[in-house]
Amino acid sequence: MTSNALRPLALKYLEPMARTTADAGISPNTVSALSLVFAALSGLLFYYSGLQPESAPLLVLAAGLMVALNSLLDAMDGAMARYLGTSSPKGDFLDHVIDRYADSFIICGIFFGGHVHWQIGVMTIVGVLITSYLGTQAQALNLGRYYGGIIGRADRLILIMLATVVYAIYPEPFYGLSSLGWVILIIGVGSHITAFQRIFHIWKQLNVPSVDTGNDD
Repeated sequence: MTSNALRPLALKYLEPMARTTADAGISPNTVSALSLVFAALSGLLFYYSGLQPESAPLLVLAAGLMVALNSLLDAMDGAMARYLGTSSPKGDFLDHVIDRYADSFIICGIFFGGHVHWQIGVMTIVGVLITSYLGTQAQALNLGRYYGGIIGRADRLILIMLATVVYAIYPEPFYGLSSLGWVILIIGVGSHITAFQRIFHIWKQLNVPSVDTGNDD
């Protein structure tokens, strides 16, 4: 995933913010819930941008800001939990549930707003949800969590944020689609490719025989 190259730089600034927020008495779960609020707001802004063409560039740019805040808080809650020593299966479960709802709000907001044909939008949201499911399914099969593939959640959010900036500058269609339409198409195709990459990886790992430790108990 291309976003992995930016991870060390992001953590350099994220961890101090996470410590400051945690020291202020704000819980990681509160930050997770707030990230979902920003995702929902972005979906609404994307949707209404399709209904108000004259103010669409500004609404889309505002939606991109909401996506950025969702991304920031989504990364911060985990850093806060590690800093506080409160990481738990319950928190991890909540984080994944919120992420899936956030993905749905953002992507559905874009195609509900008419920025891309609904068929492409449905194909994309299906690919995104299956890809995310496979990442955690590997863990459920005792193979360890696996987030490999050409495009992950951080990559999707970065692409959407870039597309909002491009749209604000040039909202006109290019070969039939605006920048938002193209990014949903790219995410859709990339997500399905990623899903097959993860399926292949998990299937290969399931074919690896377990190691006999020699214990009889």
